[in-house]
Amino acid sequence: MVAYARTQATPGTVEHVSEEAERQNDQSGGIAKLALLHAEAAETARLANLLGRSFYAAIALPVLGVLTVGLAGGTELMRPLVWCAFVAAAAIATLSAYFHTIGQPFERVALKSFAKNMSAILLYSGFAWGAGAFLALTAGTGMAAAVLFTVAPGIAIAALLREREAVFLFLAPVATLAAFASVLQPFAGGALAAGLILIACATVAAAVVLWDRRGGDFVRPAMLPLT
Repeated sequence: MVAYARTQATPGTVEHVSEEAERQNDQSGGIAKLALLHAEAAETARLANLLGRSFYAAIALPVLGVLTVGLAGGTELMRPLVWCAFVAAAAIATLSAYFHTIGQPFERVALKSFAKNMSAILLYSGFAWGAGAFLALTAGTGMAAAVLFTVAPGIAIAALLREREAVFLFLAPVATLAAFASVLQPFAGGALAAGLILIACATVAAAVVLWDRRGGDFVRPAMLPLT
């Protein structure tokens, strides 16, 4: 009789276990969905912040360019004007991407497309600004002025966009071109100026990475690869 009772209880026990397993699976699926929704919401917020800040970055670069030409004090106008055109093109590209996306600021597809475009724009902006070491600065430019020319826009991009990858994309071509110009123009100090430029840019990049790791305003990367 005891064996029979145990046999009769078995189907109910199995059914109870099955229901409990289904309930746990439903809970796990619900938690996974909530985690996915949270990750998507966080990514959308980061991309939307990048979109909003890009407008100010687009304004800052031409302003810094005009200040650079004014302070450089060269007598030739054509080369600085060509450089200003390069910088203006970078600003226009940024504004174009901004206005194209601002009408749908919380559409993830549009924001991801914007972030990818910004990666390419920032890389071009770095080359455009770095060309100023040849076109805007004159031979014999002092080491302090050359370092300031290289570092100031990188700091501005870091402060405005608050995006680690944005700083790297912009600063790498600027540092490379300015270091070459230090030797080829040459600037005062020549190779020493080139070394100081590279050290200064590396310091800015290291500061951004350190601030990011300490949980500062530099949030998780919003920039997307170029490919």
